[in-house]
Amino acid sequence: VPEDLAAYHAGRPASTIRRWAAEGRIRRYGSGRGKVRDDLNELPLAVRDEYTREVLWHEDTPPMPESA
Repeated sequence: VPEDLAAYHAGRPASTIRRWAAEGRIRRYGSGRGKVRDDLNELPLAVRDEYTREVLWHEDTPPMPESA
């Protein structure tokens, strides 16, 4: 999914999604502006209020990759 939808799914800012990718916590697919995609299966889920869509809680941050 595009970065903005990944951020909404995770309940975090897009900058956090980019940082997680840079740290190796999640993988990104594609390259170039507007062409990068994230896999929702690798992202934590944010639980939102049914009416306000406010984030109530989200799952744990993806773990750091193990060092080689």
